[in-house]
Amino acid sequence: MKNILHAVTGYQEAKKQQQELFKSGTDFSEQKGEVANTIASLHPKRLQLMVSDVIENTLTTKTLRLKAQEGQLPPFQAGQYINLFVTINGVCTARPYAISSAPQSRDFYDLTIKRVEGGFVSNFLLDDVKVDDKLQSTGPMGTFYYNPLYHGNDLVFIAGGSGIAPARSMILNMVKNTLLHKQNLQRMHLIYTSSYEDDVIFKDELMQLEQTHDFLKITWIVTRPNESYSGRTGRLTFADLKALLGEDRQQLQSKMYYVCGTTGFHDHCGELLSKLNVKARRVRIECNGPPKNPQNIPGWPEQVKASDVIEVKVKGQGSFKARVDEPLLNSMERNGYSAENACRSGECSLCRVKILSGSVFNPAEAKLRSTDEAYGWCHSCVAFPTSDIEILL
Repeated sequence: MKNILHAVTGYQEAKKQQQELFKSGTDFSEQKGEVANTIASLHPKRLQLMVSDVIENTLTTKTLRLKAQEGQLPPFQAGQYINLFVTINGVCTARPYAISSAPQSRDFYDLTIKRVEGGFVSNFLLDDVKVDDKLQSTGPMGTFYYNPLYHGNDLVFIAGGSGIAPARSMILNMVKNTLLHKQNLQRMHLIYTSSYEDDVIFKDELMQLEQTHDFLKITWIVTRPNESYSGRTGRLTFADLKALLGEDRQQLQSKMYYVCGTTGFHDHCGELLSKLNVKARRVRIECNGPPKNPQNIPGWPEQVKASDVIEVKVKGQGSFKARVDEPLLNSMERNGYSAENACRSGECSLCRVKILSGSVFNPAEAKLRSTDEAYGWCHSCVAFPTSDIEILL
């Protein structure tokens, strides 16, 4: 064993330092816990935040600027999100929102929130939250970010609606790095689709950035234009993408593609990129919540109607009624039960619950491990009960 240790680089130096510490009367035991405290400050489980500003972006969108109630905010990668916890009419729930500000702006996080028709949390944040309100969130998390070691320097970001939030963070990150290093190696082609011309989030800022910085190219698409609109219109098509990106196979494969929008949007864009023969490993997709209308997804039991109501028993704790087209986590929270959660789109697995009896529908977004399936676990944020079930929290 000693021979092995002596072969380890730095072992001799460490032994020598240890002997010196014995002479001075310390072995650093008084610093016990400092490493754990440092890690906790960089990757906290919860953040205590305060709203410092509410910025109106469009008629349907606002940006909440959040600061730490005390101390500093932890660092994040451009493209990551925080999961924001709220209590609305007695219901404790949470939603993930991408940070739209630059990682270098360490004194605040910007969360850009678009109104969702019938949305439970988005409408509360837009209508009821005001300056000086206090909120709680997770620390920054998520794998949807630019990694210069693996992703290359030629980037394409396809954003739909509020999916512009992580794109803005990446662009501002590139701008600040350009100012710092006096050069920018990355290039980004932003393909940005919005429903209406007057609902384009960050339009003026992005136009100014495109004019100022050579690395940025923006293609604007409005799906429901006014008669006077002269730009690109309609849903993004294969022909559009081929015209914008070209057909050269080598060039297409050298790019890294980021897609962020609604579930339907990223499914559509994923299909278009696949049709262009872009390899899956070159496409990064940020899911925005559970799929809507799960009864229309392949694999949904034919005999189950979206309006069906089932009973959910929570072992040893009680039971409640829920519609089959409502994600299990949502119905749990609505009835006073909770599970740790973050992404709410099937990726992080924090909201796992065990299905003791009955059946649930797990869409592709669930990203279940083989062991989860083997032992009856589901990701409750994207699991839809299709019969009476009993669960273990």
